[in-house]
Amino acid sequence: MLKIRLSIGGAKKRPVYKIVVADSRFPRDGRFIEKLGFFNPLVPKNKKDRMKIEIERVKYWMSQGAKPTTRVTRILGEASVIPMPKAGNNPLKAIPKKDRKKTEEKKDTKPAEKKEAAPKTEEKKDKKPAEKKEAAPKTEEKKDKKPAEKKEAAPKTEEKKDKK
Repeated sequence: MLKIRLSIGGAKKRPVYKIVVADSRFPRDGRFIEKLGFFNPLVPKNKKDRMKIEIERVKYWMSQGAKPTTRVTRILGEASVIPMPKAGNNPLKAIPKKDRKKTEEKKDTKPAEKKEAAPKTEEKKDKKPAEKKEAAPKTEEKKDKKPAEKKEAAPKTEEKKDKK
C-alpha cells in the first residue's frame, strides 16, 4: 500500500521533513519512491519557506491510490491541495500519558459505583419486608444442605480406601 508520509531529516533538535511517497512496509526514513516536497516546522507559518509541495505530483499519486497520513493530510490542507480535515477531539492531550491511565481508571470506577448504588437503594426500599422473610429460610436450607453433602462425600472416600 502506498503512503504519502513524512521522512525526518536535519540536525538534532532541528527537524526538517521530506514529504515522500513510499510503500507502507518501508522504514520511515528509508527507501521511498518519490520526493514530493519538504516541510520545516521551525519556520513561522506565514513564511513561504515553511513548506514546498509539488501539487501536481501529489494529485497524481493520490489518483494512483496513495493515502496521506494524518499529519500530511493537515499539511496538504494548509496548502489547499485537498480539503482541510476537521480537527480531532482529544481532551486528554494536555495530560501526560502516565497520568492518563490514572484518570481513565478513576472515570471507569466512579460511574460503575454510582450505577450500582442507585438501583440497590431502590430495590431495598421496595422489597424490604419481602427480603427479610425470604432470607431466613434460605440460610436454613443452605445449612441443611452442607452437612448432607459432607456425609455423602465421606463414604466415597472410604470406599476408595477399601478398594486399594
